Amino acid sequence: MASAIAGEGLEGWSVDAFLGGRVEAVQPRTGHHRSGLDAVLLAAAFDADVRGRCIDLGAGAGVAGFCLAARSVGAEVILAERETELLAAAHTALSRPANAAFAGRVSLAEADLLNEAGRSRAGLLAGSFDFALMNPPFHERASVRASPDPQRARAHVLGEEGLEGWFRAAAALLAPGGQLAAILPAVRLADLTEAMAGRFGGLALLPVHPRADAPALRILALGTKGSRAPMQLFPGLILHGAGGNAFTPALSAILREGAALCDVHPWVAPGAAKTKRT
Repeated sequence: MASAIAGEGLEGWSVDAFLGGRVEAVQPRTGHHRSGLDAVLLAAAFDADVRGRCIDLGAGAGVAGFCLAARSVGAEVILAERETELLAAAHTALSRPANAAFAGRVSLAEADLLNEAGRSRAGLLAGSFDFALMNPPFHERASVRASPDPQRARAHVLGEEGLEGWFRAAAALLAPGGQLAAILPAVRLADLTEAMAGRFGGLALLPVHPRADAPALRILALGTKGSRAPMQLFPGLILHGAGGNAFTPALSAILREGAALCDVHPWVAPGAAKTKRT
């Protein structure tokens, strides 16, 4: 079990509210990846009816996993992360009163997720999860100038296992019929579908556009392990209206009211179609 942040106070850390204050995360001000919109959208891929064991892969400070636990009272969520400091931040956040409603259903695991032995040492056993979500690194090492901060670089730049390694790990951890949600830049769509092929079927894809007349910046994907169902491409989710930076009503409901995607936009309802394994 990770320890809380050492020392008095939260100097160098921020307390960030999500879902209209139903979730509070403790995040580093500098030196690590800071979660925001992508993490909330990722968690919103799953509806309130989700029940069973869920794993947030590369959880960081826990924003996506916290949002899932806050929405889905039948979900038992494990935050799996290799960075000790970020797990300490998640541990600290779980003691905050704002998170009391779900803190008892969230646990932490320090693990090298891309290594089978590392997963086993952390108690993350093959085929033991019903749902998984992840926002993996997405830059290829040769394509960008990595941050000089090693922790931040690891959060954004893929290692030698590449994107394939993340989807391989997710498939190993999920039980047959288990579901994976992932979010990536839209330019990685071909790589995403290739990494899912042969592992996840019934693929649902949702482009995320900053505005209705702009190209998609993100792609949200949901797939079912072992399914042979065909792919579905859903209408794009629009973040902002034509003028100004205000969020659309659908986005506001997700970000501030804790709505799931399927509550406000055409999308699948994972929890309604899947129940906890016995």
